Amino acid sequence: MSTSTVAKPQAPKPARGRRRISLPVLLLLIAGLLVLVSVVRLITDANGITSTGQMSTALRLAVPIGLAGLGGLWAERAGVVNIGLEGMMILGTWFGAWAGFQWGPWAGVVFGIIGGALGGLVHAIVTVTFNVNHIVSGVAINILALGATRYLSTFAFEGEEGGTSKQSPPVDSLGTFDIPGLSDWLQTLNGKHWFLVSDLAGLVGGIFTGLSPLTVIAVALVPLTWWVLWRTSFGLRLRSCGENPVAAESLGVNVYKYKYLAVIISGGFAGLGGAFLSLVASNIYLEGQTGGRGYIGLAAMIFGNWMPGGLALGAGLFGYTDSLKLRGGGTNVHALLLLLALLLIIGAAYFVWRKRYVHAAITTLVGVLVFLWYTTTNEVPNQVVTATPYVVTLLVLSLSAQRLRMPKADGMPYRRGQGK
Repeated sequence: MSTSTVAKPQAPKPARGRRRISLPVLLLLIAGLLVLVSVVRLITDANGITSTGQMSTALRLAVPIGLAGLGGLWAERAGVVNIGLEGMMILGTWFGAWAGFQWGPWAGVVFGIIGGALGGLVHAIVTVTFNVNHIVSGVAINILALGATRYLSTFAFEGEEGGTSKQSPPVDSLGTFDIPGLSDWLQTLNGKHWFLVSDLAGLVGGIFTGLSPLTVIAVALVPLTWWVLWRTSFGLRLRSCGENPVAAESLGVNVYKYKYLAVIISGGFAGLGGAFLSLVASNIYLEGQTGGRGYIGLAAMIFGNWMPGGLALGAGLFGYTDSLKLRGGGTNVHALLLLLALLLIIGAAYFVWRKRYVHAAITTLVGVLVFLWYTTTNEVPNQVVTATPYVVTLLVLSLSAQRLRMPKADGMPYRRGQGK
């Protein structure tokens, strides 16, 4: 009897996934970027790009974007897409200013959260209970919030001193504070314009100068969100609803309850961001003052790969680019053209190292064009300064899109018992 050799089946190779950037590598990249920024500041003499005032303004502008992004994070980790963040922020601005005018700024903070949470409740009812498309529901909330606040303003603010149908009377401020001694020392060090040292002093000084109590609360909510969602059983159940709700239900998780809680909390975060705008950023409600920050917050969440830390970095980036409109304007943006050109050249070198020559050629060409723009002009037009935050949003999302990994069941319809 002849024997035949049977080839043993080979085990399938595991799929190659994209490696996540480790914390040491991320810190090294941030340090390298700071060195590059310092070099650009010395070459261009644009000291404003890392000044304490610039960083303080950037933090103030980043807070509402970050709060909106945290709201999107909570909802999408439970599987609900929340395009309605902009509308929930609008509700937060109106309710915050209304209650702040009636009973003081801290009451405004509470009512701002409640206003946003009401918008989140509506979104949860429509999407979770009635399974309406999440995008349609979110857009409807944005439209309804704008119309509702315009209607309510005619009753609440018209006839009051300083109030009209489009704005509220002034609201008492929550106040600001500095870290005694440290703030002044960092500002002095920043004024020396030393290489890297002064830039670090400006960055840290901006965090400790002119702080609002609400800013401290907002910053603390980032690590708190990470701890709740990734270190508690409540967070594990909530995230399981966004990854595989059928499996979560089979293990006894009440998927509807967690989706409702997540979307209501999401609205509360967005409402807090809106209250920040009307109580801290300007101490007045003004129609249209959200300025698309709900959408930019959603972009920051996507840039951060649905993680709180990455979201905070994204909010900081968008807040910084937004602050360029208020401080330095065209001069600072012109200096940043040189930074962009250098980053593109470094990116081209990286593509050459990875043997992706077409990408390297395109990146080099764009880098040369940006460098020519920098060398042939002295200042950029105001229109470019105004558009910078939105251009940066598009660029960052397009460049980081390949490394994104959204929750698997994000935006997918779910019915109780559908796995049976």
